[in-house]
Amino acid sequence: MPSVYRNAKAQLEVRRWCLSRIDGWHVGHVRREVATSAGLTSVVTVGPEPRGGAPAVVLLPGTNMNAALCLAVAEGLAREHRVVIMDLPGQPGLSSGRRPRAGRTAWYGRWLSEVLAPVVRDPAVVVGHSLGGAVALACDSPLIAGRVLLSSAGVTHLRVPVPLLAATVPWLLCPSVPRAEELLRHMSAPGHVVPGRLSSWMHLVARHCRSSLAPPPLSSSLLEQRRTVPTLVVAGRFDTFLPPRTLGPAARRRLGAEFRVIEGAGHLLLDEAPVEVSAAVEEFCAGLGG
Repeated sequence: MPSVYRNAKAQLEVRRWCLSRIDGWHVGHVRREVATSAGLTSVVTVGPEPRGGAPAVVLLPGTNMNAALCLAVAEGLAREHRVVIMDLPGQPGLSSGRRPRAGRTAWYGRWLSEVLAPVVRDPAVVVGHSLGGAVALACDSPLIAGRVLLSSAGVTHLRVPVPLLAATVPWLLCPSVPRAEELLRHMSAPGHVVPGRLSSWMHLVARHCRSSLAPPPLSSSLLEQRRTVPTLVVAGRFDTFLPPRTLGPAARRRLGAEFRVIEGAGHLLLDEAPVEVSAAVEEFCAGLGG
């Protein structure tokens, strides 16, 4: 299987960046690695033991993202929940960099089933952002009590507007922090200030990694099977890939899911709106208890 990394040195650079962020996190946490058929998976756990029937929350980052980029939303959720963040295999981060050339949907579904079993004792809510949402939908594990899908791939086709494409090409061909920042501005709501750490990270990704494309929509038969588990789909008002006018009707029609829009946010919900995302997940989890 090909690797997301250009070479071994590139992988070391990415690992060094991620470990520095996680090791320097001021919130008490535990990081460990779980063996799966997709290779070693890095798992970061934070928050109290599940109590009073509150489910654990499993967080799956999107394309080119990982636990080191999800600390703000994890901290908010960990006030009430045990939070487990998993770096997806085949994406830049601390899990295995290998991914198959074809059949990734089923591969990711099997991987998530494998890694859930040793890290959560009871059914949990899986929160997936972008690619992470498609991975959550690909998995039929009985340990999934509900899904919160943030700007989720797998539900409908992603749009790639010309201005976004025009910012992507120079970011890939001639990486720099300013070019990464320009790309991220196109992915964010108007006026959102792109954090320096995110621009630096995306510069690192362009230099050292082979970015993957978003997965196509999942089959209607698979999504029909997922209707048995409660699902909330969330989009940012200014999401350029998955605008609410497109994602909302598709989520209701194909998944029978509740749909919610976060104002003042684009595609990068975990970064742009961690408080609003945490509130939406909290409300969803409370509803499961009812």
